[in-house]
Amino acid sequence: MTEISTSTDVTEQVPEVSGSGTTARVALTPQASELLVQLTDVHGPLMFHQSGGCCDGSAPMCYPDGEFKIGGQDVHLGDLTVEGLEKPIGFYMSASQFEYWKHTHLTVDVVKGRGSGFSVEAPEGVRFIIRSRLFSDDEWRALEGA
Repeated sequence: MTEISTSTDVTEQVPEVSGSGTTARVALTPQASELLVQLTDVHGPLMFHQSGGCCDGSAPMCYPDGEFKIGGQDVHLGDLTVEGLEKPIGFYMSASQFEYWKHTHLTVDVVKGRGSGFSVEAPEGVRFIIRSRLFSDDEWRALEGA
């Protein structure tokens, strides 16, 4: 695996895997993509739910697909395509959380350190984080028109 960052500066600009997200709302770093291949080998197909809870703040939580129950108050931000995986990885967040984040492009990255015990990467000594930036005016118009 390529070198994993230790920087948790969520505004740090990081490279993204081109075309990793089915929408402009969410994408992956190369390091996150590599880890997701390894985790899929262990756990099977995966999914993300963007936490808004108290335990891990706004950490993206990665679960075996279907283990976290998606409900009517969850928003599907898109599917993450990972080279080497047959099935895309869905990315969801609660509708109330989405209201805060809807103007924001999210990039799933991975850093060294202990994450949540509920997310599948926790035993690996790494954790997923979200790096974010506001959409430009042109990006926002394109999203609103889609």
